[in-house]
Amino acid sequence: MRFFQSFAQIWKIPDLRTRVLFTLGMLLVYRLGGLIPIPGIDYKALSQVAAGSSNDLFNMYNMFVGGAFSRAAIFAQGIMPYISASIIMQLMGTIIPTVGKLQKEGQEGRNKISQYTRYLTVVIAAVQAAGVSVYLFSQTGQGGQPVVLEMFRSGAGKFMFTSMTILTLTTGTMFVMYLGEQITARGIGNGTSLIIFIGIVAQLPQHILNEGKLVLSGEHDVVKAILIAGIVFAIIAFIVLVDQGLRRIPLQNPRRMVGRKLMGGAASYLPLKVNTAGVIPVIFASSIMFIPSTLATFLPNIQSVQEITQYFLPGHWLYAVSFSALIIFFAFFYTAVQYNPTDIADNLKKSGGFIPGIRPGKKTAEYIDYVLTRITLPGAIFLSIISVGPYYIKDSLGTSFYLGGTSVLICVGVALETLRQFESHLRTRHYEGFLEKGRIRGRRGY
Repeated sequence: MRFFQSFAQIWKIPDLRTRVLFTLGMLLVYRLGGLIPIPGIDYKALSQVAAGSSNDLFNMYNMFVGGAFSRAAIFAQGIMPYISASIIMQLMGTIIPTVGKLQKEGQEGRNKISQYTRYLTVVIAAVQAAGVSVYLFSQTGQGGQPVVLEMFRSGAGKFMFTSMTILTLTTGTMFVMYLGEQITARGIGNGTSLIIFIGIVAQLPQHILNEGKLVLSGEHDVVKAILIAGIVFAIIAFIVLVDQGLRRIPLQNPRRMVGRKLMGGAASYLPLKVNTAGVIPVIFASSIMFIPSTLATFLPNIQSVQEITQYFLPGHWLYAVSFSALIIFFAFFYTAVQYNPTDIADNLKKSGGFIPGIRPGKKTAEYIDYVLTRITLPGAIFLSIISVGPYYIKDSLGTSFYLGGTSVLICVGVALETLRQFESHLRTRHYEGFLEKGRIRGRRGY
């Protein structure tokens, strides 16, 4: 009841209502773009290829873009090239001093980094679009019917189709990036995450409907369907539990004379989340894991390349190890970017605050770094288990849809973050939020 009351308050605040409607409008535009196909395609043959695909990596990428990849739509690449460009720019900040300096120059430096990220997005999107055109040329439907129309399969027609595909998909990617930035600036925030979220959720009703038809027809066992639903709910509960986990470092504030009154001296705490990086490591790692299959599309006739690619498909042990290692790496990397123990210690020292039993300055920074490392590791391992484990559950249960912990993790993480955005807006305007104060105070520390 409290949730629905808080939800009703959203529509009573003009500014917040405008932001919500603007976000919904941008997401609607994104979904419509995922239905508009690129020219030169035999859509009957393409649908046959998509229906017969058993490649889990293809299905996962298709899931991230809301099914647009299987339809060869103008938004087939979604926001993934922009995410790849963001990863590269963040990594360059630790390698190239000039980029690292820009990252520390405040808003002006961030604007420069954003500009370079957009340029890099164009390059990555164009390269991936070229790979998509090669992939489409290599695909045939039932009876050997090519996906690309015959008039575009040779000579000038082939060059025209490739150029048109690269231009269309690259433009589509840049437009999706623009939508995400607009949602972040003028909507409810988290534009990039919401675009991925809506792509995943958009296919959920169809998956549930298909599973229901299989159960009603007797092809799937009712007990197995209930077990699958139970596993999904258990994963969601586990994700929420860890997401809410905090490690509270006690702080002591100094006493100060303000006029004739003695102020301060109250105890507070520095909250550090167990899963500090949220879903970002999973999104980054997923983007990296698409690289082998992308390269394979450029070389469809080289058997050795195709065989190597098989090792990096979901279900193979090398994929599980590589994916887990990337998630753990990006969890530590993103945490290091978000939290600088030295800066936190300096700010505490300037304000006169301190951690009881820890000397201010360097010792405080070392202690915060120690605690961050201790809590980030289990959080990163949790992300790895949630992301990799469901692949094996899918194979053992034989589900008709892609049961991925990655998708559940992203959806739950983005949903919680969106609720926090609404919470912030409602609290600012003196309305009660979605989350009860007692529950926030009662979170169990880790």
